[in-house]
Amino acid sequence: MEGLVEIVTNVWEEGFLGIGITEIIVSMLIFIVGALSRAFFVGRVLKWLENLTSQTESEIDDVLLQSLRKPLGYIPMTVSLYCVAVYLPLTGIADTFATNLIEAMIAFTIFSALANGVAPIFQVFTSRAVLTRSMTMWLERAARIIIWIIGLGIILDIFGIQIGPLVAGLGLFSVAVALGAQDLFKNLISGLLIIGENRFQPGDRIEVPGSLHGMVEDIGFRSTLVRMFDTAPMLVPNKDLSDVKVINHGEMVFRRISWHLNLIYSTSQEQLAKICEDITTFINSSDDFTENPEQESFARTAELGSSSIDIRILCYTDPVGLTDFSKIKQNLIFEIIKIVRSNGSEFAYPSTSVYIEDTDPVDISKYSTEGLKSEDISHTSAPDEGDGDV
Repeated sequence: MEGLVEIVTNVWEEGFLGIGITEIIVSMLIFIVGALSRAFFVGRVLKWLENLTSQTESEIDDVLLQSLRKPLGYIPMTVSLYCVAVYLPLTGIADTFATNLIEAMIAFTIFSALANGVAPIFQVFTSRAVLTRSMTMWLERAARIIIWIIGLGIILDIFGIQIGPLVAGLGLFSVAVALGAQDLFKNLISGLLIIGENRFQPGDRIEVPGSLHGMVEDIGFRSTLVRMFDTAPMLVPNKDLSDVKVINHGEMVFRRISWHLNLIYSTSQEQLAKICEDITTFINSSDDFTENPEQESFARTAELGSSSIDIRILCYTDPVGLTDFSKIKQNLIFEIIKIVRSNGSEFAYPSTSVYIEDTDPVDISKYSTEGLKSEDISHTSAPDEGDGDV
């Protein structure tokens, strides 16, 4: 019995890698306490910081405070790790590794706070119209990448990993990749040109005639995400959008309606004048349409077409969405139909008039179907060309 007690005592004291089970249990309890105190610590610190930032008029400190919520959660875990390293009887490699791990956790917390603070800072510049949304997105991503590259280099250096040879190797690798990734760099440069020229922004409706028509959702380093009107996403390489004509409907000041109305030729001059007057009155009195200071809205007789008298209608609306614009056009069509018919006219459609010259008819009553001979048939020559029009 004493031997069994001695074995259990040795196992309890030796534990794992020379660390007793008591120390292991206490270390686990320290981590549990750190995890449980994380939410309390973050809440208390944030509340205290909110009281400080509420006394200032600047927006930057408020948005930065929200970005610190996640990095602050790493602090209790880092403190717990430090307490465990101090409590455990670590020596040699284990002690060195624990020290490096604590330093790496501190560096990770700092760079995590810096990376999270990038987004709210650029949001402030966007809200003040200093940067466009697409420029903000690009600069934010680039800043995050640079911050994490620096942070990763520091963490690797903490663990004694030399980054000099690694950087040199990456340089040679980058040259090899660059030779085979020319399209990638073309798309990257094209993306910079799109943002620099402010050709379009996320949320704009763009159109490449004969190619695509949809809403821009994101401008990435390599491609632009366009949501088509059937809700299908389309990833378009940036170089394909920088080398073509792009219609940006999101920059419209007005939406224009330019129609030609075709009326029958029997419409009188008085009817035409009344129809144009009624249509113009409706456009000017309706809330659906707006006034363009550079071009007035009108409905006027434009020309005499091949089969109709044409009325030109020109008016403008606010830059509304496609659904609202369709409703406005529908209401205008219904009103035009009512105006035209109430004034005793009708719509014309393409037609062709055929005039047949009047000639003496051929008497075929003398011919019968029985015993018809070729010599009994008298052929009539074609009439001389007249003035008939087709």
